[in-house]
Amino acid sequence: MSQPVTMDKIVAFCKRRGFVYQSSEIYGGIRSSYDYGPLGVEMKRNIKEEWWRRTVHMRDDVVGLDSAIIMHPKVWDASGHTATFNDMLVESRTSGRRYRADHLIEDATGRDDVEGLSAEELTEIIQTDERVKDPVDGGRDFAPVRPFNLMFETYTGPVKGPENVAYLRPETAQGIFVNFKNVLQTSRVKVPFGIAQVGKSFRNEITPGNFIFRTREFEQMEMEFFVEPGTDAEWHEYWLAERWNWYTDLGMNTENLRFYEHPKDKLSHYSKRTVDVEYNFPFRGWSELEGIANRTDFDLKQHTAFSGENLTYFDQAAGNSYVPYVIEPAAGPDRIMLAFLVDAYAEEEVRGEKRTVLKLHPRLAPIKAAVFPLTKKEPVASVARELYDELKGDYRIFYDDSGAIGRRYRRQDEAGTPFCITVDFDTLDDKQVTIRDRDTLEQERVPLADVRDRLRALISG
Repeated sequence: MSQPVTMDKIVAFCKRRGFVYQSSEIYGGIRSSYDYGPLGVEMKRNIKEEWWRRTVHMRDDVVGLDSAIIMHPKVWDASGHTATFNDMLVESRTSGRRYRADHLIEDATGRDDVEGLSAEELTEIIQTDERVKDPVDGGRDFAPVRPFNLMFETYTGPVKGPENVAYLRPETAQGIFVNFKNVLQTSRVKVPFGIAQVGKSFRNEITPGNFIFRTREFEQMEMEFFVEPGTDAEWHEYWLAERWNWYTDLGMNTENLRFYEHPKDKLSHYSKRTVDVEYNFPFRGWSELEGIANRTDFDLKQHTAFSGENLTYFDQAAGNSYVPYVIEPAAGPDRIMLAFLVDAYAEEEVRGEKRTVLKLHPRLAPIKAAVFPLTKKEPVASVARELYDELKGDYRIFYDDSGAIGRRYRRQDEAGTPFCITVDFDTLDDKQVTIRDRDTLEQERVPLADVRDRLRALISG
């Protein structure tokens, strides 16, 4: 039976196998900043490519975009980020530590009704509920709660001054909205249609943490799907189902997934309805993987008002103009990668031996297959090398001729490699190799000439 997965175990595993490293580790690291190692960069890339394949390439009503990280500061005035993109910060006078006020209260009291409360309301709870204490020293002397804007401020040009203030984008969505007119004019798209984007975003979180779950620098996979007003509720339901199926089609355990409906009184200012896809992380419980929001026509109307540009859509068939509503599925590959790692991680006993295995879907696995010569001696080794050279252009393939075959299997099981291909002495006579399945441990003999096609079928299945 597999042992419970803990955050410490996942962090140690990711470091040991080259999935995720602490950033700037040789200098003591920097809080909530991580680098993706050889296996991690492949897995994260696969997640983004699977999202893009499903969201863009497999559809004829979605196009792609890659907008700039630093945009005109008025973009963030129009979107509301300059004024309202805040977390509530509280400082402990005894330890000097700063905390996100709603999280401090939730952790101390178990309450789930404090997010979205005003600074005054949060201050009153902290001052009157004796369960709320500084996690570091147990003190109860807190300064009043105050809003803290999460945007990273920077400057453009050689002079630091108010006229040159800019921001690192806190979300990728606004780059899509400000390019709505450009895409309409250049891509011949018609409503309903979507614009998808994958890129870096930055939020100066007060209390980042839980490994790669919440960081200040992260990637987003967002798509804005523009629809005719009145059809938005139907399209919202469509995208809820579509996004749920994306996770389950890639092998995520449905017992660890659920939808969470945001209460009407807790919705963002732009949202008519928001539903999260949540994952049951063993070290933090149910938490958001992605949000699917009905943003109405808020963003396009705001950018019309602030820029003076006409961002309406003219429906030639109906002969009328309107501002489209928007359905937005927004996910993060970093957090999704953590969920898939947790979901796939297992410690098992196989034939009296313990093994650690990542049961990742083949399309997400960092390495798709490993090629093993049973011996380093010729001509077995040269046949194996030729097969490796033939396959490596299609996928990330690994070649390993070091150690006993059982040990090589275990190394690849731990890396999540779904298939191992062994070239043995019989290959020289029957021109066949053995393909071993990571999860079932079943082996099949496949002609050398058919390995490429067989591997492609196994990976895409």
